[in-house]
Amino acid sequence: MASYNRIILVGNLTRDPQLSYTPANTAVCKFGLATNHKWKDREGNPREEVCFVDCTAFGKAGETFNQYMSKGQPVLVEGRLKLDQWTSPEGDKKSKHEVIVDNFQFLGGRRDGGGAVGGPGGERSNAPAAAGAVRASGPGYDEPPPPTDDGIPF
Repeated sequence: MASYNRIILVGNLTRDPQLSYTPANTAVCKFGLATNHKWKDREGNPREEVCFVDCTAFGKAGETFNQYMSKGQPVLVEGRLKLDQWTSPEGDKKSKHEVIVDNFQFLGGRRDGGGAVGGPGGERSNAPAAAGAVRASGPGYDEPPPPTDDGIPF
């Protein structure tokens, strides 16, 4: 049976990221993301629906995300959906979906008035100058970074 589990979301953080570490010293960054959908109803009245999504980034990507992001900032995340199921202390069965983040892209400009957009340097003035998407670390994600335009002769 074929399957494909991929999700891409653009939204704003609903809370500051929370960074913790596993006993094996792997970084775990949890954050909330709000996305919205706007439309007009049959009478032409504007309507809006907000969707709140829990997200988790692991490893160096989680540490980077925690360092540069805060509540209200826009971000693009790409990953896979995971269903968590548990039983409450009252005996009720509960479940929720969360996004396991594989890649993310910071959106918006620098806060100090600089023109950089995106990448780890796109949000705070003390961030490194590199721009671009961040790929989560883990199995299958240890690829070298793409080449820069510096070595291309045209």
